Amino acid sequence: MSSIYKDQFRSGVGMVLLNDQNKIFAGKRNSINTKMVSWFLKKPWQMPQGGIEEGESPIEAAMRELNEELGTNNVEIIAETTEWLEYIVPFGLRRKDHNFIGQRQKWFLMKFLGKDEDINLRSSEHSEFDSWRWMSPGNIIRLSVHFKRSLYLEVFKNFKVYFDQLCQKDHEFTKN
Repeated sequence: MSSIYKDQFRSGVGMVLLNDQNKIFAGKRNSINTKMVSWFLKKPWQMPQGGIEEGESPIEAAMRELNEELGTNNVEIIAETTEWLEYIVPFGLRRKDHNFIGQRQKWFLMKFLGKDEDINLRSSEHSEFDSWRWMSPGNIIRLSVHFKRSLYLEVFKNFKVYFDQLCQKDHEFTKN
């Protein structure tokens, strides 16, 4: 990405959260919080993500976002991306309250240490998701919004060595 756009990306974090069967947490976007619903006619799925607040480190932001979005941050950090990854939001879907064209994110691979019952999507007043499930990487890419698909592919490539170790039986991911 050209440096001319550098300041037009919101700094954020994303989390690849694995359960004990090495499936990934995906949340279905809450229709109240997204204008994408009417555009896509169905709610997209995504992995947890969020902005970094002033004075916050990426890992602090990741832990806060997990607690806000899932009601728990009972996780073990396995890895993080060495580079910041970017995506651009299509013009008609951008928020009007800031001038960002997309997000620049640090991603974390995490193991969920809790139980499914610990996940509470209504734990904060600004719920992001109205439902959730554990998915394979391929299903997350297939069910996400089109402008995040290449980002998710890049995230999974960054963590491929860990997926190879953790998910040896997940042929859907290791085929490519």
